[in-house]
Amino acid sequence: MPRILIVEDEDIIRSAVRKLLLHAGYEVADAASVEEAEQNHEPDQFDLIISDLRLPGAAGTELINRAPNTPVLIMTSYASLRSAVDSMKMGAVEYIAKPFDHDEMLAAVENILARKPAGRNSGDDSAPALETPESSDPANIMFGQCEPMQRVFTLIRKVAPTETTVLIQGESGTGKELAARALHLLSPRAAKPLISVNCAAIPESLIESELFGHEKGAFTGAVSARTGLIEAADGGSLFLDEIGELPAEAQARLLRVLQESEIRKVGSTQSRTVNVRMIAATHRNLKAMTRTGEFREDLYYRLNVMQIRIPPLRERQSDILGLARRFLKRQGERMGKPDLNLSPEAMRALERHRWPGNVRELENAIERATILCDGDVITPSLLDLDSEGSDEYIPETLVDGNNEQTHTREVDASNDLSLEDYFQHFVLENQDRMSETELAQKLGISRKSLWERRQRLGIPRKKSSGRNSKTGTWTATYLAHNNKNKSDKAAPTTRTKSCRMRSVTKTTTERKRTECFGYFAF
Repeated sequence: MPRILIVEDEDIIRSAVRKLLLHAGYEVADAASVEEAEQNHEPDQFDLIISDLRLPGAAGTELINRAPNTPVLIMTSYASLRSAVDSMKMGAVEYIAKPFDHDEMLAAVENILARKPAGRNSGDDSAPALETPESSDPANIMFGQCEPMQRVFTLIRKVAPTETTVLIQGESGTGKELAARALHLLSPRAAKPLISVNCAAIPESLIESELFGHEKGAFTGAVSARTGLIEAADGGSLFLDEIGELPAEAQARLLRVLQESEIRKVGSTQSRTVNVRMIAATHRNLKAMTRTGEFREDLYYRLNVMQIRIPPLRERQSDILGLARRFLKRQGERMGKPDLNLSPEAMRALERHRWPGNVRELENAIERATILCDGDVITPSLLDLDSEGSDEYIPETLVDGNNEQTHTREVDASNDLSLEDYFQHFVLENQDRMSETELAQKLGISRKSLWERRQRLGIPRKKSSGRNSKTGTWTATYLAHNNKNKSDKAAPTTRTKSCRMRSVTKTTTERKRTECFGYFAF
């Protein structure tokens, strides 16, 4: 069982990482400082050290020299990413930015322990550990024996040694980040950092500051200068996950990075040259987003130099059981149940399920079944797949496109759209000529569902101009009950813009004053 030492001065973080690693099946010890780690433990006897960069007393990077035979993983905040890169140059094998995801931490630990035999057991103890070709091969990082995945592995092996920008496309949970890691580890930049950024997780008001950095005083709250993530990845690779969520302003600045290899911090007047290999990923249809103006077309073509599509799990039928056994073995070892097996009925249930959540959903189902299983055999009831409601109703209007707007759409574009993209395009194209009730009827949903999806997808509802969608009449007109017999010689303006007035005088000043008390027809 691998032994891991955690060195972190914040009790909450230290306790959380300790519980995470214990649950994953590792033997864990911890300390609050470098001095305490040396007094209570022998750092050189551990398989891995996870240390915060800034500690009371000696910095976390001191452990690189004090435990030369043990790989050191540095934890740091976004504010000190420059220092994290410097620490990797000093010999740290990896770094993780806080706050970090549990899966990200476990993946980093597994990768470091997997390559430890090929680590720094050479003449230069300060040199960072290098991946062997066998351990960095995509087939060892991702599982896939089906033909679509083999094509993905072949493409990664061909593209990785180049400096080409790569766009990874695939549904959520298919393993896009693993593909990005394989691209980095097989590239000449493997010894440099791979910085992963989830564009959807950073608030829109902070995204430019996080990516490009800022100078002191650039905006309210900028009490000190900050190094951006792109600059921190200098010499290595930058992985932009969910790039379809990037705001328009950040898209324009990212385009300059790709074109000129230059960045300029927020609030700065000087540019800085960077050497970064860009890897982007998204589950959205960027090409369709360029048509609606949500994504810059020039940025799309800059990113889409080489495209790698990760197939969803439903297209990898022959891999489902292999992945399930792999996850079952891992979870069984972590939870002390090494003899677990899948029943024949459970295997058939796994193969029949459509897996809308892809590999991540399969892993969660196996983990859930492992926890609930009291014996050695996992049954379909423990997998609990039926509750997912995989057979969802899809309205005919979303498939057949029985309205005049969809007939004018290009055939290849309609085939590329997901249901969410189709919903967004349908609403934006038809809300000018349809009421909310008519939109909901065409989509086969209720008005409440239409409103909820508008809120979730950020589609603004077009403000009503006062026009009744069914009759085409103006409902804001106030007409006196007894003006039917009035002469046609009356001025049109007087008849159509009639109002309940407090004064008979029609001067401009009085009309402005009386707007608050009457109804106008426009």
